[in-house]
Amino acid sequence: MGLLAHTRALSVAAAVTALALAGCGGGSSRGASQTSGSGGAAAASHRSAAAGGATAEASELRRLAALGLPVYCGGRRGNMVALTFDDGPGPYTRLAIRKLRAHHDRATFFVVGRNLDLIPGITRVERALGAVGDHTFTHPLLTVLTRSVAEQEIARTQTLLSRDSGGPVRLFRPPYGGRNTTIDAIAKRLGMAEILWTVDSADSLGANYAGIASNVIAGLHPGSIILMHENRGQTIRAMLTFLPALAAHHLRAVSVPELLARDPPSLAQLRAGGRGCGLAATKVSGAS
Repeated sequence: MGLLAHTRALSVAAAVTALALAGCGGGSSRGASQTSGSGGAAAASHRSAAAGGATAEASELRRLAALGLPVYCGGRRGNMVALTFDDGPGPYTRLAIRKLRAHHDRATFFVVGRNLDLIPGITRVERALGAVGDHTFTHPLLTVLTRSVAEQEIARTQTLLSRDSGGPVRLFRPPYGGRNTTIDAIAKRLGMAEILWTVDSADSLGANYAGIASNVIAGLHPGSIILMHENRGQTIRAMLTFLPALAAHHLRAVSVPELLARDPPSLAQLRAGGRGCGLAATKVSGAS
């Protein structure tokens, strides 16, 4: 073979190799595109499921608000409980959030309106971790107020909390559990489900961390709504004990909206009040 012919042969071989490599590269690009598309489809499916869950929760809360009956528990047929924290934001709020995140648990925070400026933006974090609810503006016993003053306490916080947390406020809890037909009617008019509780941790009654943990663990039954306070250091310490106990009881902590959407109370339960959730009596307690 002459020098010219040999050079031409090398050029052709190089061109063929280049084309082969280009083909491999193109195949790799297509594979990456397909993988990316698969991941995008999975993400879209997850977003769709989350949106569907949020829609179901909102629908159930609207149903309960329209009934105008206080809610003490879920339907008690599933494997979920709702941890709730009142009276924040406060000095221990970030610690409570940190412990819930560490255990991959969700919760609901019933916020006092006058406390919103203490930790700017924290209610958006609380909403992302579960849900937020209205706990009035100054935390009064509503049943001793006139209707107009009571309604102002509730409505003012609903408006402020909605703006602060970045979403609608569909949950309400009266301070001290103090309610009557007037308070029930106000919550109904404002489109909020009135949420009481099945289990009082007694943290606001002076229980220490061991007592709080014992009270919570004793109440770990499907559908339970558990009352605690995020401004109590003893409660935060008790979380080290009762959060791990959830798994031992084959339960998971969810937000109040998720509990009520996935395991809703029956109409008979709602009409029975606290007795429909196993409580001996319904009354105003020392809880806040």
